[in-house]
Amino acid sequence: MTLHFHNARLICPESGTDRPGSLTVLDGRIIARDAEAPEGATLIDCGGKCLAPGIVDWGVKVGEPGERHKESFRSAGLAAAAGGVTTIIARPDTDPAIDTPETLEFVTRRARESSPVRIRHMGALTKGRQGREMTEIGFLLDAGAVAFTDTDHVVTDAKVLSRAFTYARSLGALVVSHPQEPALSKGASATSGKFASLRGIPAVSPQAERMGLERDLALVEMTGVRYHADQITSALSLPALSRAKADGLNVTAGVSVHHVTLNEYDVGDYRTFFKLTPPLRSEEDRLAVCDALSTGLIDVLCSMHTPQDEESKRLPFEEAAAGAVALETFLPAALRLYHAGVMDLPGLFRAMALNPARRLGLEAGTIAVGAPADLVLFDPDAPFVLDRFRLRSKSKNTPFDGARMEGKVLGTWVGGTCVFGDLNA
Repeated sequence: MTLHFHNARLICPESGTDRPGSLTVLDGRIIARDAEAPEGATLIDCGGKCLAPGIVDWGVKVGEPGERHKESFRSAGLAAAAGGVTTIIARPDTDPAIDTPETLEFVTRRARESSPVRIRHMGALTKGRQGREMTEIGFLLDAGAVAFTDTDHVVTDAKVLSRAFTYARSLGALVVSHPQEPALSKGASATSGKFASLRGIPAVSPQAERMGLERDLALVEMTGVRYHADQITSALSLPALSRAKADGLNVTAGVSVHHVTLNEYDVGDYRTFFKLTPPLRSEEDRLAVCDALSTGLIDVLCSMHTPQDEESKRLPFEEAAAGAVALETFLPAALRLYHAGVMDLPGLFRAMALNPARRLGLEAGTIAVGAPADLVLFDPDAPFVLDRFRLRSKSKNTPFDGARMEGKVLGTWVGGTCVFGDLNA
């Protein structure tokens, strides 16, 4: 089947261009840009709206196995399609953890059967994510793991971590870490400062993130492992990250969309939908991280989608579970940076699609000729008020409930197949 997208505003993160154009797709791949429509092609009029590579969302929590009531592969896939996400990079913090080839093969099969979008999985770095014994990284690589992480379970034993780094380095595997000093951050629900003190919320200094990052980077320097810090949210962490890159270490970093669009004051009167890990930072930190993202010091912008059921959130702030759903709100939330003049659209999609795909070695995140036709068509200026009960995720814990937002997804294609919208009709 041949598709011809015309009258489009093409957003190309590779060339950094934002211009009118067209795309031609045959058998699920882009075969031409700015060419005439082939005879017999299905014409898709984009109406002058933005056509960009589908988002590659790195760090999504799916509840299978163990917490299917919070999110299934089916519900996550439908939410992703509605949000313009064509590839989900799923976390291994399931129950049980994805720490064996058998578990990885199970979730890979379930995802393939249930989800309309692509889903790739990270494997656990240590068995049970308990930080005591590394997993069989080689076997997990062979089974399809794209990276290795214990997510927010920080490996406290530096010897165990250095051995895991060394082994991963020998296999060329990517290790993803959550920089945090666990003793300092244990039990914290907010960032330390006047606001947390006035609210009486247990808090942690942003120095805990810096300390965790500095420890990890020292081990990266020692072992030479490929390393990605999943959440850099504080200005205090940026000099260490900059030095590591300047020194030639194989290091990248990411940040969640919540940490570049919200700050500590959004917690307001103990609103638990704003309780995240790490906690929301000061406005000064938010601006510094936005600047780092716009200059490329921080490479990846992700949703850090973490579904929690109502029972987990309807608790006192200190006791409530951390995390927010974000697959469907990722793009409109990220477009706040565009509307504020912080980043242009090609830069935004470089962070949301091209950079994560390149770092993970995936054939995605681009609209180059020959690439898979994983595409999103959206109107960056369409206003709406978010109603959390209309989200396709099973869990509804979004901090943007009732918020005025801009940016609507009109259509999503995976391998040339429309998985959201009816523009093929």
